[in-house]
Amino acid sequence: MRIPATLSPDIQQALANNQPVVALESTLITHGLPYPLNVETALAMEAAVREAGAAPATIAILNGEITVGISPVQIEALAKAPPNSVRKCSRRDLPVAIALAQDGATTVAGTMIIAALAGIKLFATGGIGGVHRGQPHDVSADLIELGRTPVAVVSSGAKSILDLPLTLEVLETYGVPILGYRADALPAFYAVQTDLPVDQRIDSPEEAAAIIRAADAIGARHGMLITVPVPADKQLDAKTADKAIEQATAEAEAAGITGKNITPYVLNRVSELTGGASMAANIALLIKNARVAGEIAQAYCKLQIKPRPTSKE
Repeated sequence: MRIPATLSPDIQQALANNQPVVALESTLITHGLPYPLNVETALAMEAAVREAGAAPATIAILNGEITVGISPVQIEALAKAPPNSVRKCSRRDLPVAIALAQDGATTVAGTMIIAALAGIKLFATGGIGGVHRGQPHDVSADLIELGRTPVAVVSSGAKSILDLPLTLEVLETYGVPILGYRADALPAFYAVQTDLPVDQRIDSPEEAAAIIRAADAIGARHGMLITVPVPADKQLDAKTADKAIEQATAEAEAAGITGKNITPYVLNRVSELTGGASMAANIALLIKNARVAGEIAQAYCKLQIKPRPTSKE
């Protein structure tokens, strides 16, 4: 890697030995969930990746150093950091955080960039960013990154506080394939599915791994989105979720909240309006996605191991 970076010993060893690794973001720790749920969820995601037979690599910027595979102690420190003391790092923020020796939590885009540099093919998150409702020109950097960084992102689609049809249009423009993991339609983050079809249904980790491997073989430079529905017992009623999202979005607009502050505000407000049900759904899907990513990473590594040719006598 041509950037200041530290790989934890287990991640360094796993990558050197072609063992499965799954990248995990750190914004859920600093900007996504309150303490101590942020720590509990981050550690539960790591545990789910391990249970699936892969190594978890939670990524963050620590004092200007890109760190791939932060420790539980470092997760705790990020979780307890004072408000606004940790930079939310997308592509544009990475050089600033590195040069000025700042602490930074990586977004979907930021995590994808670092995962690709480290040679990690799978990344698990909750929901990607997208096009904001009522603001068609407010397009998340996550979508652009998916169009130019060859990492497979396992998520429950885009956050349902966004304009999902427009988000799909942007992903199509960037040539990003959308795969439905045991699903024919795009998940709606809090709800199991929408009426928006995915490009291809897949029913096993092996099918997902084969598609990633095929993208490698043709030299594809884009990522792909593997969408996994929220666990059915944790999903929200679609009408309840939409009502809360519309109210939270209207309140954000009235309060003049813009840019990267919109998503955390709306997610927090939706949690309040749903009595915590949306947060429970969010945590459940994060853990499920981590497990699925671990299974796909395991299958992908098996495809990379080619049998040695037998010698002819």
